[in-house]
Amino acid sequence: MDRIRWRFAGVLFAAPLLAAAVPAAAQQYPTKPVRMIIPYSAGGATDVVVRIVANKLPELLGQQVVIDNRVGAGSMIGTEIAAKSSPDGYTLVGAGTPHVIVPHLYKKVAYDALKDFAPIMQIGAQPYGLTVHPTLGVKSVKELIDLAKKSPGKINYASSGNGGAQHLFQAMFVSMAKVDMVHIPYKGSGPARADLLGGQVKVGCLGISSIIGHHKAGQMRIIAVTSAKRSPELPDVPAIAETVPGYDAQLWTGFLAPRGTPAVAINRIQRDVTKFLQTPEAKTAFDRVGTYIVTSEPKSFSAFLQDEYVKWGKVVRDVKLQIN
Repeated sequence: MDRIRWRFAGVLFAAPLLAAAVPAAAQQYPTKPVRMIIPYSAGGATDVVVRIVANKLPELLGQQVVIDNRVGAGSMIGTEIAAKSSPDGYTLVGAGTPHVIVPHLYKKVAYDALKDFAPIMQIGAQPYGLTVHPTLGVKSVKELIDLAKKSPGKINYASSGNGGAQHLFQAMFVSMAKVDMVHIPYKGSGPARADLLGGQVKVGCLGISSIIGHHKAGQMRIIAVTSAKRSPELPDVPAIAETVPGYDAQLWTGFLAPRGTPAVAINRIQRDVTKFLQTPEAKTAFDRVGTYIVTSEPKSFSAFLQDEYVKWGKVVRDVKLQIN
């Protein structure tokens, strides 16, 4: 009888241990390689920032991370693939500002930019520079606005293409400043920058890191930055918001996952990436590509995405822009 009682007690004693072991096993993430989908071309502004962190993830997570650039349709191809991937924590998305712009540009989008994704965190933000060719003869935002009002429809501005960040950042400026300027879309930021440098087009809005050298050499003039506050890189250059109150546009970068991804995966990535972003190594790498480090939690990133979605939707409607 005592032997039977001992066996029964042993079962009771072991049960809590087995129960505790199940959640512990569930916490073992990741156990296989992780895929990072980047719906933008390799070498682009978003891709470069995502790769700074993605290249560090194998060390942080203890698993291989495969970068998968799936470009096309203004980022919709790669984003759709991500939205329809298994929500198991092994597919992540390196997203940027176009994520909340594209849905307003196209009538048919095969995913919901907000509802079909689980926000993980924002990792960076990059202001652009509102830039003019010296021959335009303006040295400030106020002078540009005044000139545009005196010559409606006569000033052209370049961008890397319809619906991109360069286009929408300037379209928002045109809308908020209540001026009439003509958009000239190019096939990429390189050709747009080349024609702005050559004076074939007089205004552009490009990443600071790509034009700061020309600005310092006097070949281009950055008259303002697009962020709400001045850039540490150009402390003497005002923000557009100092002349056009409320203006704020930055190329943000962040991580998303398919909706339904387990919290254990989201929290692990957010925690480990945050630790990395606090290191001198990360700061040096981000400074090199003209991007500020931003760390956020899933809840605050979710709220940020909703605000950005509303903001860019209004810009697209204001300028009556629709691609199909």
